[in-house]
Amino acid sequence: MTTSISTSGGAAPQNPSYGDPVLSVRDLHVSFPSEAGVVSAVRGVDFDLYRGRTLGIVGESGSGKSVTSMAVMGLLPEYAKVTGSVMYGGEELLTKNDREMSKIRGKEIGMIFQDPLSALTPVYDIGTQLVEALQAHNNIPKGKALDRAAELLDLVGIPEPKKRLKSFPHEFSGGMRQRVVIAIAIANNPNIIIADEPTTALDVTIQAQILDVIKVAQRETGAACIMITHDMGVVAGTADDVLVMYGGRPVEKGDVHTIFKQPRMPYSIGLLGSTPRVDQPSTEPLTYIEGTPPKLVNMQARCQFAPRCPIAVDACLQGEPPMIAVDDAAGHQVACIRHEEIQDGKLNGKPLYPTPVLPEDKYAGIPREEREVTLEVENLNKEFPLTKGALVKRRVGTVHAVKNVSFDLRAGECMAIVGESGSGKTTTLLEIMNLDPAPGSRIVICGEDASKFNTASRQKARRNLQMVFQDPMSSLNPRMTVKEIIQEPLDALGYEGDKDARIAELMRTVGLDESQIDRFPGHFSGGQRQRIGLARALATNPAIIVLDEPVSALDVSIQAGVINLLESLKRELGLSYLFVAHDLSVVRHLSDRVAVMYKGDFVEFGEADDVFDNPQHPYTKALLSAIPIPDPEVERGRKRIRYTPTEEAAQ
Repeated sequence: MTTSISTSGGAAPQNPSYGDPVLSVRDLHVSFPSEAGVVSAVRGVDFDLYRGRTLGIVGESGSGKSVTSMAVMGLLPEYAKVTGSVMYGGEELLTKNDREMSKIRGKEIGMIFQDPLSALTPVYDIGTQLVEALQAHNNIPKGKALDRAAELLDLVGIPEPKKRLKSFPHEFSGGMRQRVVIAIAIANNPNIIIADEPTTALDVTIQAQILDVIKVAQRETGAACIMITHDMGVVAGTADDVLVMYGGRPVEKGDVHTIFKQPRMPYSIGLLGSTPRVDQPSTEPLTYIEGTPPKLVNMQARCQFAPRCPIAVDACLQGEPPMIAVDDAAGHQVACIRHEEIQDGKLNGKPLYPTPVLPEDKYAGIPREEREVTLEVENLNKEFPLTKGALVKRRVGTVHAVKNVSFDLRAGECMAIVGESGSGKTTTLLEIMNLDPAPGSRIVICGEDASKFNTASRQKARRNLQMVFQDPMSSLNPRMTVKEIIQEPLDALGYEGDKDARIAELMRTVGLDESQIDRFPGHFSGGQRQRIGLARALATNPAIIVLDEPVSALDVSIQAGVINLLESLKRELGLSYLFVAHDLSVVRHLSDRVAVMYKGDFVEFGEADDVFDNPQHPYTKALLSAIPIPDPEVERGRKRIRYTPTEEAAQ
């Protein structure tokens, strides 16, 4: 890693009421060599971090958030070129070698990584890894280190901490592993905690618990915190100050209330408008930012957001605008030449982003009971045997993954199944997709009973039942072109029409340019890949599309476009959606009916607005209270509800 120090660049305003900053970053630049040219991953980042305060860094994937944190930690590869200044405790970190930085990492600066499984060593138990973190920076006997390790596990909320010291990472759930990573990060009472997307892969209830644990850890250590996330609700609930990044550089900065109430950068306004809210009915489609983030190679001297900005003018293309102070008291800065024209997120009183127009609903005005039943499920059950023994397996118990689940789905309707991981949501979907119900269960698709299907009739029935998967990259064959991917179900299910014309029609339907038909999935963004998966699902004119977490892997701005597309297709084609998700904000925006699943059973079921506005079951109340709301005032005044099995027994 090559470094050079620069004292130039815009200085972030210091606030004397917070004391001296514990970390000061000035004019930070990071670039990487590539075959296409030099990738300018971070460009001119400035910020101050104060003790006891949290800085939220937000932006789409590729905006430079994680690279900034890695540069601070000294974890970038040798071939990275880093310039600028990172001052900690009067010392310049960028000039230190890896041996010198290893004395600071873990002791002065702790980091919580995004994936807890890869952050922990699978062949060592938890106690060994905690003791290693303690003894690396302290002359402490192993016995005392183990006692301290148990205290740390207790602090982050792991029950029976002394017993769990002997457990291995694979014996913990995702949320418990993340708690261990937090324990390691705070083991030596660091002055700075960097949390890089610490809740991305977690259920909403676990996410809320992890955020509470980070707050406790920060309070116990008095540390300053950097929270890197794309979830605006998480920022609203945890951050004191916010840094919005786009194209590798800051485009807006200020305290959390100012950024959420008075954003002046069109990109910040777009991010907030793209975020669905669990506390509000979905009366209108989401606004979203069209286009994709810039490739940070051979960048032009212009505002990088201009190609996607709804209010861009010719002057935006004449050079990259500097960060300009808007309100010194709030530390509000923005990089937009039209910021003075923007008030309350509007330009001259009009919204920057026009509300998308959805097609007329095919079933508007038709009561639900008069619509065709596209899917009927009765007494759906699925059990898995628990076995024991290495050579001779013997059954020692049964896991009841799905228990007597019944519901029906009507034309033009979206029904969502929500719940935590392990509640049985995906198992329910897979049993329906299999079209081979167990004895005592009944699945009827478009009036045909699946229990009477033979191999040929089951394959024919699959034309009416298609699926869109969670990860748009792993669900598309990287060696097949878009044309081959969409044509595959047409070939498999015997489509007899003009396939080329059908593929071109499907590309247009999902908002893709048909001229890209011969490209491979790797040439597309995440949102575009998910649109390709949706085109493949639509290929056979199905009556039902099963959606398994279709937007969880997407940035919030791209997610909004896919949600609007799903709503448009439902209205225009009269499709039925069976939708599984853990993000209840997305569920509320898209769904007509909601089933809340817990331990394989529906504990609450009804119209979406009824379930969200007036939940009856304590488990539903706990789920809803855990969803972050992108409004600092609302989010910080909410009360978290925790669900315990004793409440279930009381129902």
